[in-house]
Amino acid sequence: MFKKIKPWISAFRLRTLPLSVSGIIIGACLAEHNGAFNIFVFIIAILLTISLQILSNLANDYGDGVKGTDNENRVGPERAIQSGAISEHEMMHGIKNNILIVVGLAVALIYTSFGVSHLLLSLLFFLLAGLSIYAAISYTVGESAYGYRGLGDIFVFIFFGLVSVGGSYLLFVKGLDHHVFLPAVSLGLLSTGVLNLNNMRDLDSDKVSNKITFAVKLGKKKAKQYHMFLIGSAIVVSFIFGLLYFSSFYNLLFFIAYVPLCIHMIKINKAKAPNDFDSQLKVLALTTFLFSVLLGVGYIL
Repeated sequence: MFKKIKPWISAFRLRTLPLSVSGIIIGACLAEHNGAFNIFVFIIAILLTISLQILSNLANDYGDGVKGTDNENRVGPERAIQSGAISEHEMMHGIKNNILIVVGLAVALIYTSFGVSHLLLSLLFFLLAGLSIYAAISYTVGESAYGYRGLGDIFVFIFFGLVSVGGSYLLFVKGLDHHVFLPAVSLGLLSTGVLNLNNMRDLDSDKVSNKITFAVKLGKKKAKQYHMFLIGSAIVVSFIFGLLYFSSFYNLLFFIAYVPLCIHMIKINKAKAPNDFDSQLKVLALTTFLFSVLLGVGYIL
């Protein structure tokens, strides 16, 4: 039993979790700025988001594992099914258990936030929970997996950006405001950048395995240009947000994150080998998390 703990923890891909909660942090801080923060909603939302990310990671391991996409040609950490540490049957069992956890947390979050009132909002969030589960699983699992058809970038932008920030804000405030939009777009662009960086690293092996990511469709040169567009646009959009909604110099704390983002862009521009991209994955993910914390905290100081 204990021999399986380490492979499962590895399959959870803990380094992806800070990025997954970034939108919750921004949404919660913007809600606190409006005096609508609820600690219980925040905690359950964080737990739900982490559970969804782990579900996505397990499903990704399963989908790429059974399709043979994770093989000896792939750069990066060895996956659980690929290594044989966890069987396909065990992984599917883990996915099913994770879905139950996600459903339980979703029900708890909706009840804690909306109670027995706000019926339409409750129904909306039940729908979002269902779509989130579908998106987490269908990225690589099944014959029509959208990650194999170059659609992963769109889903990441929507769920890690718009839904994460806007949805979490809605949980607290019970409504949406215009000032949520630009941070949501910025985070969506940065999160899509993390996915694109991962896909640039795996571009050659994905092409051989017939996993047609957006990076594969673009090719190496254009995928790198696309990456510059994503990160550069995130900086521009967030900069505009900082100017439009300025009320204190604390609001501009997130400008600090521009330094590692610019350094990241320089390194990616020079990157050639898959390992060059792999080494920047953790950097971009943690910088995005830093960006979110600084942006959120800057608006409640």
